Order: sequence, then C-alpha cells, then structure tokens
Amino acid sequence: MTTLAAFKHFTNELPDQQRPMPVLFIGHGSPMNGIEDTAFSRRWIQMAKEIPTPAAVLVVSAHWFTNGTKITAMDFPQTIHDFGGFPPALFAVQYPAPGNPALAKEAAGLIRSAKVELNHDWGLDHGTWTVVRHMYPEAKIPVLQLSIDYTKGPQFHYDLARELMALRKKGVLIIGSGNMVHNLRMVAWDKLSVQGYGYDWALQINEQFKALIQENDHKPLINYSQLGREAALAIPTPEHYLPLMYTLGLKAGKEPVSFFNDQAVGGSLTMTSVKIG
Repeated sequence: MTTLAAFKHFTNELPDQQRPMPVLFIGHGSPMNGIEDTAFSRRWIQMAKEIPTPAAVLVVSAHWFTNGTKITAMDFPQTIHDFGGFPPALFAVQYPAPGNPALAKEAAGLIRSAKVELNHDWGLDHGTWTVVRHMYPEAKIPVLQLSIDYTKGPQFHYDLARELMALRKKGVLIIGSGNMVHNLRMVAWDKLSVQGYGYDWALQINEQFKALIQENDHKPLINYSQLGREAALAIPTPEHYLPLMYTLGLKAGKEPVSFFNDQAVGGSLTMTSVKIG
C-alpha cells in the first residue's frame, strides 16, 4: 500500500499544465451502455482519444447520493452493480482501476465549504464504470468518486465544484455523470429503439439547457425549478441533474463549450453531454 509519506501530495508531484484538463458532463443512460457497442459508447471511446491522458479521473455520479460529502479513498475500489433486472453479462463486469488515497486526501483538503469524509466502503458505481471502462479500458488510471450531498441545493454543488479547479490544472479529469433530462416514470418503453425519440417538452428543455450553457448563463440552470413545467418534467428528482452543476462550476472564464451524444432516448431521457475546455 502506498503511504502518504512516500507519495507526498499527489498533485504536487504533477507539473502544472499550460491548459487545464477539459471537464466533462456525460449522459450515461442505461447501464447496458457499459457493455454494448452503441453510438454513445463509441463517442466515449473517441473522447478519450481527443483529450490529454489524465493523471487520474474523479467522477461525480448520480448514483452516489449521500448525507454529507464523501470521496472514495481506498487503494482498489470495488465495482458496484447497483441495478436490477439486467443480463448476467452486465453483473459479471469488473473494472479493476486503482484508487488513489493520496489524491482523495488532497481533493478533500481543497474543499472548504464542506467537511469531506474519506470513504472506504463505496467504490465505482455504474454512473462511473459504465462510462470510464470504455474511455480507459486498460483500467490503469486511478479513478475516484465524489458523492452528492442530497441535503444541499444546486448552488452548493456549483460552488463546491469551483474549489476543485486546481485539480484540472494538474491533469485530473473531472466528470459529472448523470442525464440532463431524466424522467424514468414517463419513458416510452416501446420507443426505445427509435433513434432520437423525445417528447416535445423533453426536446424543448434540452435545447434551453444547451443554450444557457453555451451562453455561459449558469444562474437559470442553478435555479432550474424556476424554468417552468418542462424543467419540472425533466428533473422530477435532482440526482441525475446535479452532476451538471459540478461540470459547469469548473468552467473557467471563456473556455469553449461543445456538446456530444446530443440525442433523446425513450421520450423522456436525453444523453446530451458537455465538454468544457
């Protein structure tokens, strides 16, 4: 086991980059994207080729919703199969990426707005491994997760993300993993195979979200409950939306923004993803 004394401060060992590592929001969708060859998974593979190879990956997943803020701090995080009703092949997947306790401690120390618990019980849930195993299939890059405190609102999460900016400058890839539009109760299960099928309200709010992101107008996105009926339908519960707050909070100045996997699925979901930087 690597000791903190031997490792010192992980990020202090890394040279500052001329340009910060890009930051991503990824619509992860169905866990089956983790093992299937889809347009979405192929784009994740391509994205990993387009950006610099990270020193580590830190994921804010919709599926680690906790009381308080936590970060995984074990040497070898377990692969969590936090779903049901899927084929055995999905449950058989193991993604044996290492963790990095030194980086976890370093990241926790950057956060002043909350007390961060170093966690040794969680691991990598499907909001993380279904995406990252496509991007970095050799599983050699350290992967950590930062939880979402369900007692706090969007502004808290947006502000907390800004405290992690130093990690981008040290080559850490930070990913928010969720879905901008995520209403499982309204999914048109008979239309899942229809490419790009979205209800009018889902397509409308998705375009509004994208326009606000492109315009760097984050305030309405933080206060999404004021965006009307379409936003209420898109975000019946906040866990899949809040990872977007981390991605947006990490945007520096006039950094370029682009979108990928910009497609609706099953009427009431969108896979729309964001690259900043």
